[in-house]
Amino acid sequence: MSTLAHNEAPALSVDHHLALKALLSTAAIYPLDAEGWIAVRGEDRVRWLNGMLTNNIRDLNPGEGCYNFLLSAQGRIQHDATAFLLEEQILLETTRERVPALMAAFDHFIIMDDVELEDVSAKHQGLGIAGPKAVEALASIGLDVAGMAPVSTRAFEWRGATVWVVAQYSPLTPRFELWAENVAQLTEALKTLPQADDKTIESLRILEGIPAIGRDLREKELPQETGQTRALHFTKGCYLGQEIVERIRSRGNVHRTFAGFRFSGSVPAPGTAILAGGASVGELTSVDSDLNIALGFIRREAVERGQALTYEGGALTSSPLPFRIE
Repeated sequence: MSTLAHNEAPALSVDHHLALKALLSTAAIYPLDAEGWIAVRGEDRVRWLNGMLTNNIRDLNPGEGCYNFLLSAQGRIQHDATAFLLEEQILLETTRERVPALMAAFDHFIIMDDVELEDVSAKHQGLGIAGPKAVEALASIGLDVAGMAPVSTRAFEWRGATVWVVAQYSPLTPRFELWAENVAQLTEALKTLPQADDKTIESLRILEGIPAIGRDLREKELPQETGQTRALHFTKGCYLGQEIVERIRSRGNVHRTFAGFRFSGSVPAPGTAILAGGASVGELTSVDSDLNIALGFIRREAVERGQALTYEGGALTSSPLPFRIE
């Protein structure tokens, strides 16, 4: 992805119910204002980053990407990022608010390496599109994304400008990101689609069971507790925190697991304790009050024993992830 000029995207007027329905059955567009980007450059960028993150950067081909954790030496999750390998740089996508802390964490480990980091968040502007008919909608405006693998990127020349398309990981519905110098023209071209907002995309995230860094993933979580095996590579060699990850893998289990829940009763707040027999066995971390679903961590034995689950104000039922659409 090239360095792009930043312009304010047009505001979207949103019908939450209609937008969520479109995301799951047709297609909808939404702004990507919360996304941030770090460019990693220098001759040692691949080797160095491969030794920092939990996934295999070394064997990516240009245009391919992978989801990663950055761990502490004790194996606890500090940050997450999706890495995309390009010809002359690696681009890391994470939430914009976490870019400074992630860069500071990386900078601590750049010693004699030829590696340079740059926050390029303000130089990119994005428009998201998701839904079963997203590929068809993009083809209708001249962007042929059919066949793009999840977690990959490709550059298109579109109406005299370069548009970088990112195919994202999304277990329920196809999801793409469009990055360009100015997304106003893209928004206009796709204006017949319903428009989603952050609230709608948050509902989709919870439905899909994707944990969010800083909300579901805190600095106390271990990688295998999250269920996000897509972030881990077990044969690539050493990286920060790898010894703990390998020790957990060899032992075969963890005591806590990330899970989905349906609730009945009052709307619980994130951080609400999950109870079994009056004792705390976990906590809720993300809650959708419209869909009556939540994400959180729970002790494995509470699930395996089929214990009745409650919280202060109601009852919980564990649910496989992603949630089944009812």
